[in-house]
Amino acid sequence: MSYDLNRIGEEILMAVRNELYMNFPYMDTALCALSFVPGEEQKITTMASDGDALYYSGRWIADRYVRSRTGMNRGYMHVIFHCILRHIGKAAGKDPVLWDIACDTAVEALLQDLPYDCIADRDRMPVRQNFIAECSGEMKVVTAEGVYRKLQREERDRLQLGTLDAAFRVDDHRLWIPQNERQRQQREQQDQKWDNMARRTMSLMKTMFRENMGKGREVMDRLEVAVRDDVDYRSFLRRFAAPREVMETDPDAFDYIYYTYGLELYGNMPLVEPLETREEKRIEDLVIAVDTSMSTSGETVRMFLACTYAILRSTETFTRKVNIHILQCDNKVRADDEIRDLDELREYMSRFRLKGGDTTDFRPVFEYVDELIAAGEFTSLRGLIYFTDGLGFYPKSRPAYETAFVFLGQPPASIPVPPWAIRLVLEIPDLQRTLESVEEEEPELTDWDELPRT
Repeated sequence: MSYDLNRIGEEILMAVRNELYMNFPYMDTALCALSFVPGEEQKITTMASDGDALYYSGRWIADRYVRSRTGMNRGYMHVIFHCILRHIGKAAGKDPVLWDIACDTAVEALLQDLPYDCIADRDRMPVRQNFIAECSGEMKVVTAEGVYRKLQREERDRLQLGTLDAAFRVDDHRLWIPQNERQRQQREQQDQKWDNMARRTMSLMKTMFRENMGKGREVMDRLEVAVRDDVDYRSFLRRFAAPREVMETDPDAFDYIYYTYGLELYGNMPLVEPLETREEKRIEDLVIAVDTSMSTSGETVRMFLACTYAILRSTETFTRKVNIHILQCDNKVRADDEIRDLDELREYMSRFRLKGGDTTDFRPVFEYVDELIAAGEFTSLRGLIYFTDGLGFYPKSRPAYETAFVFLGQPPASIPVPPWAIRLVLEIPDLQRTLESVEEEEPELTDWDELPRT
C-alpha cells in the first residue's frame, strides 16, 4: 500500500495548528497566516517558510510527529515566531550563519519560557540550554539582534558555530533571502504584514490578560521589541537644539494677499514685506561623551560619531558657529575636543582616534562638564549625549542639563540607568538608515567609511 506523504503531512500540520490555536487564541491570525505547500520543488527536506507559505517534507513531518507530538507543535511555533518577530524581513545584509543561529536562539529562548505542555521541550540539549542561559544573563530580552551582535563580538570558530547551529536548528532558512527585485518587494510587503500581525497579537493579549499577563508576559516582551518603531536619531538630536533667530525669510508669517494687493494698487509698493528673520531651533552648545572603556567597540563608536557628525552637519540643526565639546572617558576624562565650526568638525572626524581602555565611570564627565559651566564655557548648555554600553558607575544626583545615555542594542536588565536620564536604544540598522538618509541629501559626504580605524 502506498501512502501520499504530502497529504499526510498537510493533515498533521492542520491538526497541529488546531491544537496550538486552543492554547494560543491570541495568535489566531498568525497561526493561520501560512499556507501549506509541499517542498519538493524548493528541495526542502524539513520545513521552511518565506513569510507567505510553509514548505514541508511530508516524510519529515510524519516522522517527527510520530516521535513527538509536542516536538511537532514546538516546531510549528518555531516557524510562526520567526515570522511574527520579523526575522525573515530583517535577514538581508546580515551574515547568514550568525543570523540563523541568532534567530533560532531567540525563538527557542521564547518557547522555553512559555509554560505550555503542548510545546514542552522533551529533549533539553545542554548546548542549547547553556547558550540561552548565557544570552539571558547579558540581555533583558533575548532578541535575534542582541544574539547576533554577541556572536559578532565573540568571533567563534567554525566548529563552535556549527555546534550551536546543530543544537538550535529546527527549520530551513534558505528561503529568507530574496533572489531578485520582485522577491525583494514581496519581502517588504510580507514584513509589513507580519508587523501588523504582531501588533494585533499584542492588542489581543492586552485584552485577554488585562488582569494577569502570566503566561503571555514573555511573548509580550519579545513582541514589544519586534514592533518597536524605528529610532529616528536625527529627530532625537533636535531636542537638544535651542530656539534662535536666523537671517531667513519666514514664509509662514507672510501674507501674500496684502503683498500682491499692494502691488496691484500702487504698482511697486507692497503693503507688507516678508520678515527678514525667522525663529528656528539650532544646536549651539552641546556635549557628546564617548565611553572608551575596554567593553566598548571602536568600530561602533566611529559609526555613532559619523552619524552624529552627518546630522549636525545638516543645515536644519547646525549653526555656522557652535560650541560642542566631544569628550572621551573611561574612568577619567581622556580627551576634550572643542568644535567651533563646520570645518573643525570635519577635521576632527578625519583624525579621530579612540583614547582610553580602562574601566567605566560616568561621574568624571559630569564633574568635568560642571567645571566647564562654572568657567563660563557654555552660553546655554541644553544637554549631554553619552554613548556607552551602560556598564559603569552613574552619578547619584541629576545634573542641571538634560542627559541622554545612548545604547547600541538593548542593555542588560542589570544596568541601573538613573531615572532622570533619557534612555535611547539604537540598533546598527537605525544608524545605517540615518547615514543613508543624510547621504542622499548631502552626497558630498562620502568619506565616513574611510575614517581611521582605532
